[in-house]
Amino acid sequence: MQIFVDADACPVVHIVEEVAQKYGVAVTLLCDTNHVLRSEYSKVIVVGAGADAVDYKLISICHRGDIVVSQDYGVAAMALGKGAYAIHQSGKWYTDDNIDQMLMERHLRKKARRSSSKNHLKGPRKRTEEDDNRFMESFEKLIRKAMNL
Repeated sequence: MQIFVDADACPVVHIVEEVAQKYGVAVTLLCDTNHVLRSEYSKVIVVGAGADAVDYKLISICHRGDIVVSQDYGVAAMALGKGAYAIHQSGKWYTDDNIDQMLMERHLRKKARRSSSKNHLKGPRKRTEEDDNRFMESFEKLIRKAMNL
């Protein structure tokens, strides 16, 4: 089992590494050439800056039983299709039971944005310590599940 992180602007990389190190699990961080990542623990793979280049590389190297950390529902769906586990940076697990609904909601939100004359959207709210704690707890549970502990 390995952990793969869609690491472009991912706010939980340090938590992933901390928990993975505790369980002795290898981590690979994937980013594009627009982001510079360095890690003492993880392997870092830098791919070209093309649209979805990181996503396709991540899916091409993950396998059944691996864990994928991504905020992208499409990446999560492909990971689940390969038999991998997937988790959002919020700590929410992507599953076969919830991914279709999440993809549909994403599609409807995108459609609504395109039809709206408002082009300026607020970004996500500032990440809190509680968000980090929630992710850490959920991520550790997922590792334990993947390791059958």
